[in-house]
Amino acid sequence: MRVLAAEDNRTNQLVFQKMVREMDIELVFADNGRIAVELFQSFQPDMIFMDISMPEMDGKEATRAIRALGSKVPIVALTAHAMEGDAEAILAAGIDRYLTKPLRKTAIEGALTEFSPREARPPVLDAVNAA
Repeated sequence: MRVLAAEDNRTNQLVFQKMVREMDIELVFADNGRIAVELFQSFQPDMIFMDISMPEMDGKEATRAIRALGSKVPIVALTAHAMEGDAEAILAAGIDRYLTKPLRKTAIEGALTEFSPREARPPVLDAVNAA
């Protein structure tokens, strides 16, 4: 499973990478939304984790740009700002789901398992045993 993670904070990138290191995925990071759109086109991920607050192009703008290309790739927003009303704005941008920071490994595993393409190996080892 090919996963693109758009996250501008280096510490958050390291934490995310540590949480998924035992999972069977190919992971690429984008430092901002503009780079995420570029990498989406060249890397062709099966799923995207998209930080909402990033420089140059935020996660909602990047998602709208990816959707404008005709893509239905699952996009899961990562946000530290889950205020009332934010969910509607996030989902209205074309995002499939959102996770709040600080991230939990079980939430990431759940999203990867849910959005894993049928033709890909299961990204989480426990998913093999559960099937």
